[in-house]
Amino acid sequence: MFISKRALAAVALATGSAIALAGCAGSPEPAGTYDPDEKVSIDLAFWGNDVRADLYNKAIEAFNEKYPNITVNTSFLAFPEFWEKRQTEAAGKNLPDVMQFDYSYLRQYSENGLLLDLDPYLGGIIETDPLPQNILDIGVVNDTTYGIATSTNAWGLFTNPVLLEQAGVDEFAGGSWDDYTAWMSEITDASGGEFWGGSDYTGRIQNFELQLRSEGGELFTEEGEPGFDEARLKAFWEEGQSIRDGIGVPQQTVEEALPLGGFDTALTASELTWDNFGAGYLGNLGADYTELGLVAPPVTEEGAKDLYLKPSMLHSIAANTDEPEAAATLVNFLVNSPESGEIFGTNRGLPASETALAAAELDPLSQQVKDYEASIADRLGDAPPVPIVGYGTLEEKFRQLGVELNFGTTTVDDAVSQFFTEMDVVLNQ
Repeated sequence: MFISKRALAAVALATGSAIALAGCAGSPEPAGTYDPDEKVSIDLAFWGNDVRADLYNKAIEAFNEKYPNITVNTSFLAFPEFWEKRQTEAAGKNLPDVMQFDYSYLRQYSENGLLLDLDPYLGGIIETDPLPQNILDIGVVNDTTYGIATSTNAWGLFTNPVLLEQAGVDEFAGGSWDDYTAWMSEITDASGGEFWGGSDYTGRIQNFELQLRSEGGELFTEEGEPGFDEARLKAFWEEGQSIRDGIGVPQQTVEEALPLGGFDTALTASELTWDNFGAGYLGNLGADYTELGLVAPPVTEEGAKDLYLKPSMLHSIAANTDEPEAAATLVNFLVNSPESGEIFGTNRGLPASETALAAAELDPLSQQVKDYEASIADRLGDAPPVPIVGYGTLEEKFRQLGVELNFGTTTVDDAVSQFFTEMDVVLNQ
C-alpha cells in the first residue's frame, strides 16, 4: 500500500474496433446480452502515487491494444483520501465501475449491496486456472465472490543480519514462542544496550490470531462472533511480560523513533509482520543494508495450518456498473495477464496469478518473499473469514493497549476489559 503525496489523475484512451467477451455458463445475466460491437466507457479507481499511476496508464494502454472499444478512465488518490471518496460515492450508489479494493472493507461494502457478484464471470471472462482455489476464496463473503486478489502476502519474521552479526547470534532457527523470546533475550544481552532482540509480539493482533488458528479457532467467525474469551486474551498478553520487562525495546525508545519503527531504525533485530514490508524496511535502513532475513514465525502447535495468504489488495466491481462484462474483462486483464505482470512487477505485491507472476521481473527481495511463501506451504491454511465490519478499529485498539502495557500505564486485566468493551461496541453498532 502506498500512502504518498495526495494526487488525483485521470486518463481517457481512444477507442476503436470491437471485441468479443465470453460469458460464464450458468450466469444469471448471460454475457451474450452485451453487444461486442458497442463502444463503452468504464471508470477505474485505485490508491497509490505517481509511480503506480504511470504503471496503470501503461497497463491500460496494453489493455486497449486487445480491447480498443473499452475506454478506461482512471483516477487515483492516497489511501485515506481514496476511502473517504468511496464512502461519499457509496452513499449515492455511484461507485467507480472497477476499484482497487482493500480486504478490510470487503465485508462492509459487499453486505451493503455495493459490490457486484463476480461468480457468474469466474471461469469465463475472469480466468480462474491461473488462480489457486485458496486465492479465489480470499474474495468470498457469505459464499459469494466480490473481489479478486491481485497479489498476496503472508505473516513472517524479518531479521536484521547486521545486528545478528554484531551480537554474535545465529538466525532464529524456529521453535515455540518461548524459544523466540529466549532468542530475543540472547541478542539483547549481547548487544551491550545498543539494540534489542525484538519488541513485544503481544502488541500485534495478528500474532494472537496465529495462536488461535493453531488451536483450531479464528479471531472472528463467519457470523462475526469473537473466537476467544477474556481468559484466552489475558493469557496471551501475559506471555509478553518478560519481553516488556527488559528483553524487548522500551516503548519510550520506540516513540522517539517515530514515524519509523524499531526494526527499520536498527533498534531491534527482528520484527513479526507481513512479508511485503521488506522493501520499505530496506529503504529506511539505508545503504548499509542490502538484505534482510525472512523466516517463519514461531510455532504454537506443530503441524497446525496457522499461516495463510492475505491479499495485498483486490479488484472489485461496483454493483451500480452499467457495463459488468467490460468491467470483468478489465479485472481479468489487471489480475491475470502477462502484460500486467510485466508492467506492475511487485508494485502491488507478489502477483497472485501464476501467469502474471511468471511474467513479473522479481528483484532479489521479491524473489526472497516468493521463496519464503513456498517454504511455508505446509503451514498455509484457508484464509480466515473476511474481516468483520470495524476490524480496523479493533486492530488499532489492540495496538494501543499493547503500547499502554509496554509503558506500564495499564494492567493486563484492565487491558482485557477495555478491549472487550470496545469489541462489544464494534460488534453491536
